[in-house]
Amino acid sequence: MNFDLNENQVMIAQMIRDFGAKEISPYRKEWDDKQHFPLELFKKLGELGLMGVLVPSEYGGSGFGYFEYVTAIEELAKLDPAIALSMAAHNSLCSGHIMMFGNETQKKKYMPKLASCEFLGAWGLTEPNTGSDAGNMKTVAIKEGEHYIINGAKNFITHGISGDVAVVIARTGAIGDSHGMTAFIVEKGTPGFKGGRKEDKLGMRASETAEMIFEDCRVHESQVLGEVGEGFIQSMKILDGGRISIAALSLGIAEGALEESIQYSKERYQFNQPISKFQGISFKLADMATQVEAAKLLTFKAADLKNRGQKVTMASAQAKYFASEVAVSVANEAVQIFGGYGFTKDYPVEKYYRDAKLCTIGEGTSEIQKIVISREALR
Repeated sequence: MNFDLNENQVMIAQMIRDFGAKEISPYRKEWDDKQHFPLELFKKLGELGLMGVLVPSEYGGSGFGYFEYVTAIEELAKLDPAIALSMAAHNSLCSGHIMMFGNETQKKKYMPKLASCEFLGAWGLTEPNTGSDAGNMKTVAIKEGEHYIINGAKNFITHGISGDVAVVIARTGAIGDSHGMTAFIVEKGTPGFKGGRKEDKLGMRASETAEMIFEDCRVHESQVLGEVGEGFIQSMKILDGGRISIAALSLGIAEGALEESIQYSKERYQFNQPISKFQGISFKLADMATQVEAAKLLTFKAADLKNRGQKVTMASAQAKYFASEVAVSVANEAVQIFGGYGFTKDYPVEKYYRDAKLCTIGEGTSEIQKIVISREALR
């Protein structure tokens, strides 16, 4: 594996830094304080090709691979993890599902609009009482002629209100049957489909998280993704890639917190010398830097396997599990290094600290990742 950034990665990283300095950093605190979802920003990210990083050029996307994708999320996360989260959910979940399992008609219809962010994507699997227990989902789709009638609710959905198109998993068979769920493409404005309550969150506040509600929502059978009954199986494959997204997000948070800590430790003087000279601080920085590097290696290993079309279940779970724990640990140490200032909103580390925790929860908790890893290891 070549550890050097390729030409595309270098270009993407610099483009995001330049864009972020003007379009993200000045507004980051306001978005966070007001829990404002800056939809207009994602239209601009679409113009830059970042909302269709993995989409082939024939469908209007950038046509890049997972190295470029990880770099894009990583750099956005340094600027504002909430923006990186929304960008990742749009790319890897909604767009990724249609791209992987949609037929040619569906891909031609939706992928160009998703890649440009004319359409913002959402993905609905989680329900109020069935987080990781998706087999017991209550949202059902009943066949009626050429249509399916969907009833139920999804929660903790990124872009649950603002999304223009959603991939929704509903039960079409028996409870607990892994082949009893089906994926549907549902467009905003479809009668019976609406956004629900928006969550008031600890962190990632500029990324919209909300309910999706279905009340006798009538969806034509042409909107079924792949085969009927394969929705859960499809979702597990989508989540393999989604874990790489969360690993990249975690990596960016950890890198951002580390960079801020290094800079602050050089500028903050105590007892007539920068605090970086004190062993207590320098040892913290050494631990943080080592953890970040290890997280980066696991994340790019998973990305490399994904690029080569190999199975990534174990690698993506390891990357997501380790990198998310590193993000929390490094952000915590960053607050400690900043001392009292780290507990204020005047410095960005308190936001990294709040945002990082979601990474140990989203796309499955750390405990779920351990189950996935152990199962793969035991095979």
